[in-house]
Amino acid sequence: MLALGKLVVPAGVGLLVAYATGASRLESSPTYLLVTTILLAVGLYGSTFGIDVPHARNDWRTIVAAVTIGVFAKAAIIGVGLALAFQNPLYLVLGVAVAQIDPLAVAAIVGNPRMSQRAKSILAAWSSFDDPITVLLSVYAAALVATAQGVPQLQTGTGGSYLTNLAANVVFIAVAFLGWYWLRRYPKAMAVLAVGLIALAVWQFTMLGLAVAGLFIRPSISRQLGWAVQAALIGAAFMLGLLLTEGVNIGAGIALGAAAFAAQVIVGYALTRKLPPSDRAHLALAQQNGITAIILALLLQAQFDGVIAVIAPAILVVNVIHLVANTLLDRRSTRAPGAVVPLPHQAGPGADLGQDTQPR
Repeated sequence: MLALGKLVVPAGVGLLVAYATGASRLESSPTYLLVTTILLAVGLYGSTFGIDVPHARNDWRTIVAAVTIGVFAKAAIIGVGLALAFQNPLYLVLGVAVAQIDPLAVAAIVGNPRMSQRAKSILAAWSSFDDPITVLLSVYAAALVATAQGVPQLQTGTGGSYLTNLAANVVFIAVAFLGWYWLRRYPKAMAVLAVGLIALAVWQFTMLGLAVAGLFIRPSISRQLGWAVQAALIGAAFMLGLLLTEGVNIGAGIALGAAAFAAQVIVGYALTRKLPPSDRAHLALAQQNGITAIILALLLQAQFDGVIAVIAPAILVVNVIHLVANTLLDRRSTRAPGAVVPLPHQAGPGADLGQDTQPR
C-alpha cells in the first residue's frame, strides 16, 4: 500500500498543479527529455547498486534467462497480443514498457518470510537487470513503430543502429572499469566517479552500461543514492500527473495491466522449474510496475500521443492485482500445515540502501 501511495499521491498533486496552472503539452519542452533521462539514469544505477552479487552469482543462469529470454517473452506476450486485439502496433511498444519488474517495489517485499533467500536473490537481481533491457527494447521498438507510422524519431544519445549503441555501452563499461581500477582505494574519488558516470550515461544514453557499472562502482553513497532514487520516483510520478490532463484510456489500461501480470505468471513459472513450488508461485506473482515504467511512459509520450493515457492506469492495475494475488497466496501458505518454515528476518539484496555497500 505504501508503494501505491508513492505513485498515486505525487501523480495526484501533479494533476492538480496542471489543472491550476493550465500547463499542457509539456512533453514538447526542450528540457523534458533531459529531465526524464536523468530520472531514468538515477533509477537504473540505484537498482543494480543494491544487488547482492554473491547471492545472485549462485543462480546466474536463471537470472540471465529471466532478464533476456524472460523480458523478450513477456514483451512479446503483452505487445503482440494487444496489438492484434486493438489493431494498433503502438501496443508493441507499450508491451515492452511494462515488461519489467519494479526493483523499488521488490525491495519492500524481500522481508517476506514465506520466500526463501534464494528466491529473494533471484527476484532482486531479476527486477534490477530487466530494467536496462526493457529500456533498450523500448527505444528500438519505438523506432520501428515510428518508422512504420511516419512519426519522427526520438533523439537519444549516440543514436544510430543497435550495434552503434551496443558499442557505446561496451566503451562505457570499459571506462567505468578503468576508473574503478585506478580509484578504488579513494572513496571520495569513487563517489565523484559515480556521479560522473551517471552524467555521461545521460549524455550518451548508455543505460545498459550504467546498469552494469552499478555492480562494481559502489562508493559509500548508498544512503544518499537511496534518497535520490526515492526522489526520482516521486518526481517521475509528479511529471506523470502533469500530463494526465489529456485524460486516461481506462479500458486499454486495464487490458495492458492484466496482460503484463499474466505474462509474468507464464514466464515466471516457465523459468523457475528447479525451485520449490512456494518460491515458483511467489516469482510468478511478482509483477509490479513503478519508476521505470513511469519514466518510459514519459519518454515515449514525447514521441507518441496517448502513451501515458494507457500506461498510467496499467501501472495501477498491475500493482492492485499484485497486492490481491500475493495476499491470497500468503494466506493459503499460512493455512497449509508445514508448508512454510519462517526464516529469520533478512533485509535481502537491495532491500535497504541505508547501509553502505563496498565493492566485492
